[in-house]
Amino acid sequence: MENSSDILKQVRRIEIKTRGLSNDIFAGKYHSAFKGRGMAFSEVREYRIGDDIRDIDWNVTARSRQPHIKTYEEERELTMMLLVDVSGSRMFGTTSKLKKNMITEIAAVLAFSAAQNNDKVGCIFFSDRVEKFIPPKKGRSHVLMILQELISFRPTHSATQIAEGLRFLTNILKKRSTAFILSDFMDTEEGKTRFEEALKIASGKHDLVGIRIYDQREESLPDVGILELQDAETRERVWIDTGLRAVREAYARNWSENDTLIDASLKRCRVDSVKIATGEDYVASLMKLFKQR
Repeated sequence: MENSSDILKQVRRIEIKTRGLSNDIFAGKYHSAFKGRGMAFSEVREYRIGDDIRDIDWNVTARSRQPHIKTYEEERELTMMLLVDVSGSRMFGTTSKLKKNMITEIAAVLAFSAAQNNDKVGCIFFSDRVEKFIPPKKGRSHVLMILQELISFRPTHSATQIAEGLRFLTNILKKRSTAFILSDFMDTEEGKTRFEEALKIASGKHDLVGIRIYDQREESLPDVGILELQDAETRERVWIDTGLRAVREAYARNWSENDTLIDASLKRCRVDSVKIATGEDYVASLMKLFKQR
């Protein structure tokens, strides 16, 4: 178990890396990708060539005998929620990072980007139930607290039910928020996802974005002979012979089928998403996601 000193060092290291990315790259992209709730009156100024005549303030114009217009600015304050999958499968990884590490870094980038825009940030940790809720607040110290929890939090359950996190979001937040679901989305059964209904309801109330984290070894197996595999959530163990082409093909086919199911559910619910591998540079993927919105 990590002690408090180790955790603080990790917090500092991740803050230095992700806060720099937020300041230099993402804050502006985040601002343009996730709009405020509307336009609020800002001030009255003199009319300039090219201004929309529909914005003329006729009362001020009459008093000053010079045309003036009303100007508006976007109401920027947003609430960002991070829905973080803390199920057992997040502890898998065959590169330099576990899926948990990728989720933590990406969540930190998003949180610091929101803080840079003076938005509130909250967090929901879920497994097959809601494990922890951090209410949305503003400020760097709040973001650092969330980052510390992302690093040190230990769930009580290992299974996955994304619908539980989505239902909690729908019930707990009355106002519209931007919510990022950080998960491997491994929540399917009998040829369908188990979260689509809850996703549809939540997407009608909130602006949802799916960030799918996976490891390349979940896509395909190498030919390395006999292997013992263990399900990180059920703890079930099985021996397989990766030297058999049929075994490798069945494994890859199972991944592909589930991948298709997840993509289809997200698209039907009109949820923007991006898929990022543990060994991948997530900067380009997030930039592309922000640009598309």
